[in-house]
Amino acid sequence: MDGNLFEDLSYNKFEGEVPNEGVFLNVSAFSIVGNDKLCGGNKELQLPASLTRRARKLFAHKMIILVTSITLSTVLLIASVSAVFYLIKRSKEKCSVDGALGNQYPMLSYAELEQATNGFSSTNLIGSGSYGSVYKGILDYGEQIVAVKVFNLQQLGANKSFFTECEALRNIRHRNLVKIITSCSSMDFKGNDFKALIFEFMPNGTLESWLHPNQSVQRDPKSLDSIQRLNIAIDVASALDYLHHQCDTTIIHCDLKPSNVLLGNELCAHVGDFGISRFLGGTKGKPNRSKSSSSIGIRGTIGYVAPGWAYCNCRISHLCSSVEDDP
Repeated sequence: MDGNLFEDLSYNKFEGEVPNEGVFLNVSAFSIVGNDKLCGGNKELQLPASLTRRARKLFAHKMIILVTSITLSTVLLIASVSAVFYLIKRSKEKCSVDGALGNQYPMLSYAELEQATNGFSSTNLIGSGSYGSVYKGILDYGEQIVAVKVFNLQQLGANKSFFTECEALRNIRHRNLVKIITSCSSMDFKGNDFKALIFEFMPNGTLESWLHPNQSVQRDPKSLDSIQRLNIAIDVASALDYLHHQCDTTIIHCDLKPSNVLLGNELCAHVGDFGISRFLGGTKGKPNRSKSSSSIGIRGTIGYVAPGWAYCNCRISHLCSSVEDDP
């Protein structure tokens, strides 16, 4: 072709890629109008990209779709697995009442107790003992005020104390015993074991706070008159009579002291804290042998242990020591 001639290639049903050399470098020297199946060539022709470039674009498009699909699938898989683990964790958080109190009690999770006590805040701390602390809490579902006894499971014997108290509380009912609402045996948000007992809240605190008020804490020290003291003594005696003679299994409290006697409305006394109680075989006040697996020794607080009980344990401990020393 002569470079000075105009080549009219219009409407010839040409197909394929327009060359990018020779006469085709000068777009004003030829016309390819009407050849819809042509591609490539000089950019000024504004033809579709060549098959190779289109294939590359198509491949890149498909790769984007593939990568996006894989990414979305991975995200959905991770979300599904996370949801399954969350549900498993939530199920473990629910109170494990089987083997503790029984199925007739409501179920509470660690999250619910954490919220009820404002994160077990020190402002809600109402008492502490050898195996844990007691917090005031408000349950959402009924605006019910409760006392949450949280066991310090790092303390030796705390775990056993929890189950001992559950065993003691699961089958006893008396107006002068602290009313148990439920128990919670689960995990906290960090995956640590968590155990707690939830009791009816006693608005007047412990008998200890009335008999020996803390002058630095209480602006108006509490005091009890003779009639109130007598009524409290009768309430405690009624509770002990029930535990010793009216339960199917005789229960010995082992740590009856003012700090374990809680005062409700109108100063009605309620005995609590059965963490080191002992269970005796037999029924209706006719014990035959102890079912407790506790170690030998005095159980309870010195000064409040029944003299006969302490004497018996001391003799057993002495006899066992003598046997061990005997060659």
